[in-house]
Amino acid sequence: MGSSLKYRAGLVLIGAVVLIWVTSAEVTQGIFANYKQPFAITYLGASLMVIYIPLAFLKDFIYKLLRRHSGSSRASKVASKSSFGGSAPLKNGEFEKMLEMESQKTVVINFTDVDLPVLEETKPLICGIGEFGDDVLKEQQLSTKEIAIYGLYLCPIWFVTEYLSNAALARTSVASTTVLSSTSGLFTLFISVLLGQDSINAAKVIAVFVSMAGVAMTTMGQTWATDESEVSNSGATQRTLLGDMFGLLSAVSYGLFTVLLKKFAGGEGSEKVDVQKLFGFLGLFTLCLLWWLVWPLTALGIEPKFTMPHSAKVDEVVLANGLIGSVLSDYFWALSVVWTNPLVATLGMSLTIPLAMVADMVIHGRHYSAVYIIGSLQVFSGFVIANLADRFSRFLGL
Repeated sequence: MGSSLKYRAGLVLIGAVVLIWVTSAEVTQGIFANYKQPFAITYLGASLMVIYIPLAFLKDFIYKLLRRHSGSSRASKVASKSSFGGSAPLKNGEFEKMLEMESQKTVVINFTDVDLPVLEETKPLICGIGEFGDDVLKEQQLSTKEIAIYGLYLCPIWFVTEYLSNAALARTSVASTTVLSSTSGLFTLFISVLLGQDSINAAKVIAVFVSMAGVAMTTMGQTWATDESEVSNSGATQRTLLGDMFGLLSAVSYGLFTVLLKKFAGGEGSEKVDVQKLFGFLGLFTLCLLWWLVWPLTALGIEPKFTMPHSAKVDEVVLANGLIGSVLSDYFWALSVVWTNPLVATLGMSLTIPLAMVADMVIHGRHYSAVYIIGSLQVFSGFVIANLADRFSRFLGL
């Protein structure tokens, strides 16, 4: 797949992830009404990604079988061409050269003596080129051990990002969490430039600030629902502020993870990292190494005491949400980061704001002020500008 085609596919994946994430956020908040366990939901969703490991190794096995089959058929074709004179131009050219050299030495040349060495030299030349190409590809791709090491490094950052997002959803509305998560575009740009993963230009800065201005406008914009009860006690306000803080910290860790993922994966359209295998190792390390975090979180009062779901229906919803809202959508999102770039992928996630607005209008009958709607349009504008940033820079000579 070409790099331009992968970029377009990455944009399609961003759209799919936005749709899945908004749906999953609504479902997650519904789960919290009956089962308020952010750590359990995060741990389950992240651990389920371990299913990618057997899938990745099965894919590698099938790919090797196909390559071996195509390689053997190609070798038989080369052999048949050689036996029927398919490489006659090369042989004749070398034969004539050797005839000239030998004629200068006035030595008689036997045809059979020349024919065999030429055949022995031309075949290794063809095979050598193919082997050289395979070696280059293998050098570009990371080994399973290297991917596992990167997965070990990224696992805590990814888990923190997911947990903070779910903890914010447990304490604030979907709209507030979405808005705060969208500020990750600013952090992604700064971290990308700091780590040398992206260059900064005027168009990208404009894209970030247009998007941030849209986020600010949606924060200031008024929203209300006809069936919404007024909550004025101080305890609820503190929980909302804590949820907003969790949402902001989630945006910071999200930006860091996005940039590091791109750093390990390589340039746009790169096949350096098997993303499926990487996320499988993220799930494996989460499952084996991070289960104990529930104890300090409970002791600090951040997490309620752990309990199992009370009904089979809640079990099914939690599991389905983990498979679709975490396993599938996170894999699609990682591919979109690798196939596009961190800034575009991050600002693309800001599209959850207008989509969440529409979802709240349809599901909860929520109304929005003009300021909120204009802010949502600005978020979309920032995403468009980020995609055209390089073209704008070249056009304006920046």
